[in-house]
Amino acid sequence: MKSPLMAIIVALGVAFPTLADVLQIKKDAPKQYVVKKGDTLWDISGIYLSEPWLWPELWEMNPQIENPHLIYPGDALSLIYDANGNPRLVINKAYRKLSPQGRITPKGTNAVTTLPLEVIRPYITYEQAINSDDISTKPYILGANENTKTQTLGHILYIKGDLKLHQAYAIYHKGQPYLDPKTGKELASRAIYVGMARAFRTGDIANGKPASVRVESVKREIKQGDFLLPAMQGQMLPAYFNMHRPAQPVMGQVIASPREVREFSTMDVVVLNLGSAQQIQVGHVLDIERQSPTVIDGPRGPRYTEDSSRFEKLVSKTSEMFGDATDESNAVWHMPKEKVGEMIIFKVYDNISYALITKNQHPIRIGDMAVIH
Repeated sequence: MKSPLMAIIVALGVAFPTLADVLQIKKDAPKQYVVKKGDTLWDISGIYLSEPWLWPELWEMNPQIENPHLIYPGDALSLIYDANGNPRLVINKAYRKLSPQGRITPKGTNAVTTLPLEVIRPYITYEQAINSDDISTKPYILGANENTKTQTLGHILYIKGDLKLHQAYAIYHKGQPYLDPKTGKELASRAIYVGMARAFRTGDIANGKPASVRVESVKREIKQGDFLLPAMQGQMLPAYFNMHRPAQPVMGQVIASPREVREFSTMDVVVLNLGSAQQIQVGHVLDIERQSPTVIDGPRGPRYTEDSSRFEKLVSKTSEMFGDATDESNAVWHMPKEKVGEMIIFKVYDNISYALITKNQHPIRIGDMAVIH
């Protein structure tokens, strides 16, 4: 039976038949590296590779590290080359014997993860996206045992819906919808986590009896109309991701940020108008591209569209409409798209997904393209 690591390697081998031929170690990569607390496989591989998501190849067929997920702070890793000239990372056993005090934490549950979970954990644990039609079918808060605007620990909430006795429920507030930038169609609504409660009465809608829950934790203000989902629904993701390029071309856009900002950098999370309906999977690695600005080359010389006069824009638009966009009097030059970064998908819904930016040459913006050609 294949180990999980070997399954990942085999999967990558199918997607990248010449992977070993293109794996390049950075010129400034160290010969030895001691794992620190908080390191991830992504961090360590990024020290050695320009494309850290190729990390399984760096550990492939390693007799000393049967599962790279089980390396720990204090382990010393050495860069070697196998008989075929392929770079590999191995545990330096001599260092381990000579420096037992170098281990920062005992082996146990603290093995390094693939991606920095401290960055994506809030989006795994609290962030949800759900269709508005689905929200309308969920149990929701009618009121509380006290007429106050803010419900807090120990308060009782009355729920329209039939709940399971003693079941824990996460409480969500319906946020702004995520819209497709081209069609304006609602792709999903943001569900904002506000608290946790546990049912102690099941409820009976048919006979007009609400269910009852007791608030166990509060993150934000709990309001009438907030809806409930079973605790942990949509909140569990693996620490390890099978990172790979999609097998088919992909074309989408950055449409939003859970932090509601418009520019992002490495280790920021963004929302894409791509989901399982577009065959997007957790672990997909996508390029981020940006359209270079259009130039109108008119009588006054080349100018960006926003710097051109209304007349120049009109003439150039007319030229394009009649297929004469390269007319020397007002030539329109549509520049190519350029790669400005990379991202990894870590949470997928029907029509949207959440991605972690892992590399960027310029600030990433809403409207940038998420692509694989």
